[in-house]
Amino acid sequence: MRNPLSRLFVSLLAAMPLAALAASDFPSRPVKLVVPFAAGGPADLVARQVADRWSSKLGQPVLVENQGGGMGVPAFNTVVRSAADGHTLLFAASGNVVAQPILNETEDDLKKLAPVSLVSTSPHVLVVTTKLPIESVKDLISYAKSNPGELNFGSAGVGGVAHLGMEMLKSMTKTDIVHVPYRGTSQVTKDLISGEVHALFSSLPSLKPLMDTGKIRAIGLTAKSDSADAKGIPTIDEAGVPGFEYTTWYGLYAPAGTPQDVIGQLNSTLREVLTDKALRDKLSSQGVSLEPSTPAELKSLMDTEAAKWRQVIREAHISIK
Repeated sequence: MRNPLSRLFVSLLAAMPLAALAASDFPSRPVKLVVPFAAGGPADLVARQVADRWSSKLGQPVLVENQGGGMGVPAFNTVVRSAADGHTLLFAASGNVVAQPILNETEDDLKKLAPVSLVSTSPHVLVVTTKLPIESVKDLISYAKSNPGELNFGSAGVGGVAHLGMEMLKSMTKTDIVHVPYRGTSQVTKDLISGEVHALFSSLPSLKPLMDTGKIRAIGLTAKSDSADAKGIPTIDEAGVPGFEYTTWYGLYAPAGTPQDVIGQLNSTLREVLTDKALRDKLSSQGVSLEPSTPAELKSLMDTEAAKWRQVIREAHISIK
């Protein structure tokens, strides 16, 4: 009986897909987390905190690789051209996988990615210069309506979520506020302090020191936040624009074709990391809420966000060509 059984086992083994065999010992080497932003920024901060704890769950180092610039295209290409075995992943911001593909007309390229899990969400804070008599969202709307075309807002670039958020606010309040695009947020904040720029949407942690010293004024949040830093700042919905809401978020993606059991292992171990109380408390203090999801839930979020931002882009006639 031994020889026929041995031959049967070998036949069955040969018939198994190579991907299935590879999945059984995943991960077999360090996992690379490609971040489409420079080191030191909000995305890098979250990615490194998660990677540090995820390494122990996976039993292999999770290494962060920063590939900033190019609107996230170089990072995207690195991941989709990698082997679909779960060892190279994309840590993408919502703008990378929602807004930019719409603006670049490359939404079909998203089929090259397999969603793994949502990682985190965080609201933006709306801040204004102290050089103008604007102390609330209602003041901003009133000033804009009384001075059409004279108020401006800065952003880190055309088509970013902060830019689209202000375009959505303009549409919902029927106001005329001029967009002034920059190549990054740091110069915008300098001009906001001087009064050259009048308003800005950006992350709460990055603006908190300037808010605390009174150099700029916070008037609203784009969504609710449990962060102590957000205490006393109303949401824009509460402050006079019912229904206004958006968050920035980060999600994790593998190359399309990655075996489902590898996706499942990545998802389950990441969920353990994202539900760790110590990590949640640490990032919550910085305005970041950890939000694990299923792959299907992440895909659904992408579809919902795409519909929302596509409408904003169409109504505002935004183009990067």
